[in-house]
Amino acid sequence: MDILEVEKSSCIGCGACISIDEEHFDWDDDGLSKVISNNNLKSENLTEAIESCPTQAITIAKTDEVYDGNITSSEPDFQTLENNVMASSSQKS
Repeated sequence: MDILEVEKSSCIGCGACISIDEEHFDWDDDGLSKVISNNNLKSENLTEAIESCPTQAITIAKTDEVYDGNITSSEPDFQTLENNVMASSSQKS
């Protein structure tokens, strides 16, 4: 599974990614970019947003986690994701 990430220590809050791709990015409480969706990671707007970042703070990382694409906080909670996957798997049995 791929996960879109913004490296907060590199982000300067220029807003280029947000203006290009509101599907994936929004402002956080500190005036920096945050990821709001991990859906549609092959979109042209996302590619353009990543390429336009002046500090190269945006990456798509590989993970072994199963993820539904919706982010409700500034960082994914992988423990909750793992618990949800386990619960979902046990319901199918």
